[in-house]
Amino acid sequence: MTPAINKAKQSKIRFVIHEYEHDPAAESYGKEAAEKLGVEPERVFKTLVVACGGKDLTVAVVPVMRQLDLKLLAKAVGVKKVAMAEVKQVERVTGYVVGGVSPLGQKKQLPTVIDASAEAYDTIFVSAGRRGMDIELSPQDLASLTRAGFAPVAR
Repeated sequence: MTPAINKAKQSKIRFVIHEYEHDPAAESYGKEAAEKLGVEPERVFKTLVVACGGKDLTVAVVPVMRQLDLKLLAKAVGVKKVAMAEVKQVERVTGYVVGGVSPLGQKKQLPTVIDASAEAYDTIFVSAGRRGMDIELSPQDLASLTRAGFAPVAR
């Protein structure tokens, strides 16, 4: 069990846990997940944490085959500039190790933006809080549980 799975269970949403043998040498954890789970990479999303000036952090959930557009994210959250957060800060604030950060069940629920491309799918895959484990759920349920909005933030 992970905090992400516990959060999904408590909310009584429909979800499926998918596990696979994680290869620590994998070049991209997201691409590895898509390949090992046998799903289109467009449906597999990574969780990135950014610093919005000062100490404020925000989560961006974007497709693994695309990159986070920092300018688009800054616009979506109404700030001038964002930058990737430091690994130690991400792990301390979320309670997850980088590569296994889930948008669900974080120690402190951070403001979250989900790339608008997620809305095209009935279900998407995000980290379940551990490398080698993803949770499949509807983008709308993910948005509801994380109080997230949808915006085009990937390129």
